[in-house]
Amino acid sequence: MWLLDVNLPTGLLALLRGCGISCDTTANRSWRDLTNGLLAEAAFGAGFRVILTRDRLFGESASRALGALPELAVVVVALPQARAAAYLSEFRARWEQRPIEPVAGSVVEWP
Repeated sequence: MWLLDVNLPTGLLALLRGCGISCDTTANRSWRDLTNGLLAEAAFGAGFRVILTRDRLFGESASRALGALPELAVVVVALPQARAAAYLSEFRARWEQRPIEPVAGSVVEWP
């Protein structure tokens, strides 16, 4: 199961679910205010194995939690910021070229 960090558009839920990915958002889980390390721990405890974020420093700030959670993957989505519709369109186009491939225990950048 994948978790979308608060800094990603919620429209990604439908897009990812359409690709067969089970996912939810930090907002839906009432985890908006958790810092990165606490978010990683809460997500893992709830069964999530991938966190998608735009926060390039997520891995750094959550390194201690990630070290204790080797089954958890963090994917930094490095698409340019845009309005939701344009962002989702770009995400879909990039996904069709190369879907996200999370790596357990690692922070990877996509695309």
